[in-house]
Amino acid sequence: MTTLQFPPDFLFGSATAAFQIEGGGDADGRGPSIWDAFCEVPGRISDDSNGMVACDHYHRMPQDVALMRELNLDAYRFSTSWARVCPDGRTLNPAGLDFYSRLVDELLAAGIKPWLTLYHWDLPQALGERGGWTNRDTSYLFAEYTRHMVDALGDRVQVWTTLNEPWCSSFLSYAGGDHAPGHTSPREAVAAAHHLLLAHGLGVQVLREAEQNLTVGITCNTTYSHPADPDNPGDVDAARRIDGGFNRIFLDPIFKGEYPADVIEDMAEAGLGSDVRDGDMELISAPIDVLGVNFYNGAAHAAPLPGAKPEIRITEGGHPAAAPMVGSETVRPVARDLPLTAMGWEVKADDLRLLLVRLQRDYTGPAGIPMVITENGAAYDDVPDASGYVDDSKDRLVYIRDHIAAVHQAMTEGADVRGYLVWSLLDNFEWSFGYSRRFGIVRVDYDTLERIPKASARWYAGVAGSHQLDID
Repeated sequence: MTTLQFPPDFLFGSATAAFQIEGGGDADGRGPSIWDAFCEVPGRISDDSNGMVACDHYHRMPQDVALMRELNLDAYRFSTSWARVCPDGRTLNPAGLDFYSRLVDELLAAGIKPWLTLYHWDLPQALGERGGWTNRDTSYLFAEYTRHMVDALGDRVQVWTTLNEPWCSSFLSYAGGDHAPGHTSPREAVAAAHHLLLAHGLGVQVLREAEQNLTVGITCNTTYSHPADPDNPGDVDAARRIDGGFNRIFLDPIFKGEYPADVIEDMAEAGLGSDVRDGDMELISAPIDVLGVNFYNGAAHAAPLPGAKPEIRITEGGHPAAAPMVGSETVRPVARDLPLTAMGWEVKADDLRLLLVRLQRDYTGPAGIPMVITENGAAYDDVPDASGYVDDSKDRLVYIRDHIAAVHQAMTEGADVRGYLVWSLLDNFEWSFGYSRRFGIVRVDYDTLERIPKASARWYAGVAGSHQLDID
C-alpha cells in the first residue's frame, strides 16, 4: 500500500451545472434557455427528457449543501443560470439572483468554498433567437450579466470562472449539431468560438474592475491526442490537428494573444480569424489567476483515409449532425484496447498526467498561475440494490482514484495543481443523453428525487477528509 499525501490547502470538491441539476424550470421568473428550446424538439434528447425538474436542486439546495458537508468537500463548483438571473438576457430578475445568494451563504456557513462559473451553456433563448454566440453583441451582454453577478456576490465569492468548456458551446453546438442550438455550420462554430473568447475577456475586465481582489479564470475541456503510429507523419499530423482544434484554439489566445497559425490554416475554409477586431486579442489575453482543466479522456488519432470527405450524419431522432472537429473532420480516432466508460470514452489516467505536464510547460508555467482540475469523472451503468445503493467500487471509484493519483504524479513532475473537483456530485441531466447517463458519486432516484451516496462518494469523503490517497 502506497499513501499519496496532498497539501493541506489542496482543494477536494465537486462540480455541477445549473441546467443539469436545478430544475425549477419556470420558478420565480426564470426564462427559457437555448437548452429548453433544444429539449422541445423531438429526437434531440435521446430519452426525450428535459431539465424542467432535473434533480430539483432549486428547491432542495440546503439538503444538497448538507450532503456536501457530509462528504467533507472543501469546495463546490456550480454555475449560475443566465436565463434565471436575466430571463431575456438583459433584464435583472432579483428572485433568480436571490437563489444564488442563498446558495453562497449556505456554502459559506458549511465551510465550503464557492467556485462560481458564470456560463455553463444555458444561454437565454431570447439571445439564441438573435444568433446566440454567432452574434458579437452576445459577448457584451455577457459582460453586463457578469456585472450583475459580481455586484451581488463579489463580497462573498472569491473564485470566478467566466466560461465552462467553450469548445462545447461553439464547435459541438454550432458545427457538430449535438448540443443546443443544434447547428452544423463550421463558419458559425468559429464565429461562436471567437465571441465566447471575447466574452471571457470582457468578463475578466468586469471582474477586475470590481476591485475585490477576486481569483479569476476560465475552464477549458482538454484532451491528450496521441498519434496512432508515432512513426507515421500522417498520424503525427492528425494528432496535431486534434490538439489544435480542441486545446490550442482556446489556450493560445488566452495565454499568447493569438490564434495558432497552423489552426488558422486548418480552419481557413470556416474563416477562423475573420471575426477578430482591433483590441479583441488584448482583451482575450488579459492575465488570469487560475486555469480550470476539465479532463475525461485522451485518444489516439490516425491520418484520414484516401479520398475521405466530411459527412453529415442523421441522428436516431432524425436530425443532422456532423463532425465537430472543424478542420480535421476526417481524422480517424483509433481504439487503444482500453477499458471504456458508458460514454464510450477510453480510460487511461496517465493521459491526464501527460496533459498537466504539457499545460504547465506551455501555458500556466510561463504565465505563473496554477491549475485546478475542475471536472473529472465517469459515467457507468450503475446497478442499484433494493435500497437504491450503488456499489461502484470497481469502476467509477477506480477511475477517480487513478486520476487523482495521476494528478499527484504530475505535481511531483512540476505541474502546479491546487485542487481536484470530481464530476459530478449528483446524477443529472446529461445534455443530449438526458437521464440515460449517470456521472454522479451520489445517485438520484428520479422518481423520488432521493439522494443516495454511492460507494465512490463514501470513499471520496475519506480522501477529502484526510487529503491522502491510498494506492494498492
